[in-house]
Amino acid sequence: MNKQPEVWLRGAISGIPALLQPVAHAIRQAQDEIHALMDDFPTEQLWQKPAGMASPGFHLQHIAGVLDRMATYAKGDVLKESQFAYLKAEGVPNEDLSTTALLENLDRQIELFLEVLSSIDPATLTDFRGVGRAQLPSTVGGLLFHAAEHMQRHLGQLLVTVKVTLET
Repeated sequence: MNKQPEVWLRGAISGIPALLQPVAHAIRQAQDEIHALMDDFPTEQLWQKPAGMASPGFHLQHIAGVLDRMATYAKGDVLKESQFAYLKAEGVPNEDLSTTALLENLDRQIELFLEVLSSIDPATLTDFRGVGRAQLPSTVGGLLFHAAEHMQRHLGQLLVTVKVTLET
C-alpha cells in the first residue's frame, strides 16, 4: 500500500486562495485521519462516554457543527434556528445515526466549508465579524483559522476516546 504524504505536502488545493491554503490543508488532513480512525468503528459504540469523556458521536457531530457555524459567521451572517437546534442536539445519543451517516454528514459539511473558503477574498481576512448573540469580536481570518484548529483539537480528543472505547 502506497501511503500519501500529509495533505500540506500534496500541493495546493484547487480553488482555495493561497493565504487560506493552511486552513484547507488542516481541514483535509483531519478529514483523512477521522476516516482512517472511524471507517470501521462500531455504530453501537458511538455514544459511549468512557471515563465521562465526550462520546465519539459527539465529536463527529460537533466538528461538523463548528465548521457550519464558523462559515456562517465568516460570511457575516447570523446563525439560523436550525443551527441552534443542531448545536443543542450535539452529543445527544441517537440510535438512528450510524458511524457512516455521521461521517457522510461531516464530509458534506467539509465540502460546504471549503466552498465558503474558496469564495473568501483574502483582502477581507482582517474584517470584523461578531460572534454569537453578544457579537464577541473576531475576524474573517480568525473564524476560518478557528474552524481548522478546533477540528484538529477534536480529532485529538476523538482519537483518545475511540482507542479507550475499543479497549473497554
